[in-house]
Amino acid sequence: MKLMYFAWLRQKIGCGGEERALPAHVATVEQLLAWLDTLGPGYRAALADRKSIRVAVNHEYVGAEHPVKQGDEVALFPPVTGG
Repeated sequence: MKLMYFAWLRQKIGCGGEERALPAHVATVEQLLAWLDTLGPGYRAALADRKSIRVAVNHEYVGAEHPVKQGDEVALFPPVTGG
């Protein structure tokens, strides 16, 4: 799975992206975020307020129950403001 992190998520995690093998027990975005949270303090800090993080799977914004699978591209974004 290709994971990409943007803005302050990138800063807290310490990289802009990575390739990871998806564990067998991870089947949804919610489960993916919970698993990433276990990978270390940078991930924990970045994912502390999961409700504010937007997730795109294969270039489409999705909700917490959206399925994920090996080979997907998942991007995590902080809240975006504009004007």
